[in-house]
Amino acid sequence: MEESRRIIRATGVVSGATFLSRILGLIRDIVISWAFGASVHTDAFFVAFTIPNLLRRLFGEGSLTVSFIPVYTEYLTHRPDEAPQVVNTVATLTASALAFLTVAGVIFAPWIVRLQAFGWKDPEVIALAARLTRICFPYLFFICLVALSMGILNSHGHFAAPALAPCLLNVSIIACALLLSPYVNPPVLSLAIGVFLGGISQLLLQLPFLRAHGITFRPRFDLHHPALKRIFALMAPMMMGIAVFQVNQVVNRFLASFLPKGSISYLYYADRVFELPLGVFVIALGVAVLPSFSRLVAEGRRDEFHREVGLALRLLLFITLPAMVGMIVLRVPILNLLFQRGAFGERETLLTAQALLCYALGLWAYGGITVLSRAFYATGDARTPVKAAVAALLLNAAAGVTLMGPLRHAGLALANALSATLNVSLLGIFFYRKERGLRGREILGAAVKISLALFPLLLWVLWLRGWYPWREGGGYLIKIPLMGAMVGGGALIYLLTARLLGCRELNYLIGALRPSPRGGPPSVPRD
Repeated sequence: MEESRRIIRATGVVSGATFLSRILGLIRDIVISWAFGASVHTDAFFVAFTIPNLLRRLFGEGSLTVSFIPVYTEYLTHRPDEAPQVVNTVATLTASALAFLTVAGVIFAPWIVRLQAFGWKDPEVIALAARLTRICFPYLFFICLVALSMGILNSHGHFAAPALAPCLLNVSIIACALLLSPYVNPPVLSLAIGVFLGGISQLLLQLPFLRAHGITFRPRFDLHHPALKRIFALMAPMMMGIAVFQVNQVVNRFLASFLPKGSISYLYYADRVFELPLGVFVIALGVAVLPSFSRLVAEGRRDEFHREVGLALRLLLFITLPAMVGMIVLRVPILNLLFQRGAFGERETLLTAQALLCYALGLWAYGGITVLSRAFYATGDARTPVKAAVAALLLNAAAGVTLMGPLRHAGLALANALSATLNVSLLGIFFYRKERGLRGREILGAAVKISLALFPLLLWVLWLRGWYPWREGGGYLIKIPLMGAMVGGGALIYLLTARLLGCRELNYLIGALRPSPRGGPPSVPRD
């Protein structure tokens, strides 16, 4: 069907751009780990970047984008003449609020740091983190306007420019770390400057594409506009419903500040690897499905809406389950290849691998949260995801406190995975009770076939992994081809096995990429 084709193709665009961004992000982290290792300086930078980055996800694509798209899509569908007023009203109020929040963040930076890293006692480290926070915080102003631009462009069917924007942040940090760090004291200040410049460049990238769609911003203060009321009525619960992962990360860093030094960095590096498949497909699919879900609901096509939610969940399982298995089995080789050089040694690799193992267990669950939460938001229901989110947050905090004793930082990562599993389970139950349109048997049947297709992949990866010890740094002439054979060969074996088992999700992906006959129906297969 045409909507399935639109979703999958939009996902492909966002996935490609996000993949490039994640590769640049890995290069960024390789540069950081090579130059600074896992030290109190990197701990200070990661803490400094946490709050503006968290607020970006909460106020930006975490709530503003997601609440803006359904309302703006309805205006584009039924009242297109009023759509520019919606854009100008929301943009004016958003920029004003962000300016106030940014100034407050700069002023109260020392207190923000102490709240995050309550276990820190060294005043010099706290002062450094506060200094870095003051440089990083204006990033929030620029990136939240980028998030609003993303909502506008996505509603108009344009996905590439917003998805490419994070590439500029990574390039900026890499350039500053390599070129600026020798000239600032301490050198870690270069990373914060890179964040600031990255925010400006991302916003500048969106402007020509907005103009191409006829979007020009003009100040418009209208606090009584009905669209504004609807958007901000949805935003508050959405912040909790969609940003549980980010809030959990803040809780993890708070608890990790009581653990041995370097624990925050181990969690950060493991999270960066974990977010590669999460961002390339899971978040990309979440970006793609919301405009389509909102369009189907606005047009009253409820049965098709239910069908697309089920298809999105099955596609997520098809991608995330093999990624989860591969990440668990190859966690040490992946971290050895990416980070083990310079100040990042074998010990750091093994400790980071412990966290990556636990994070990976929740990959499929985060995918389900992404789709189901957006399904609720498309219907205008932002309260139901909050119920699941609150339960997940409480479990993460309780499990983190319980597990950080015996498992240290890995226990905090495992608490995240358990929290995500509870969240997606509750969302699935609530969606079924409300809509009665979730095809549970089809999803379960797909999960069984996908699980069977994983066994040949697992045997292949385990066989090749034993060819190299993966203990020392260097050896890239052997490691890179071997990693390519494990990942590329495993993916090929998985796809062939899925084809033999008749996994319909593979047929959907192939059908969406196949050109439609002129004047004919789309080639995406039907259920």
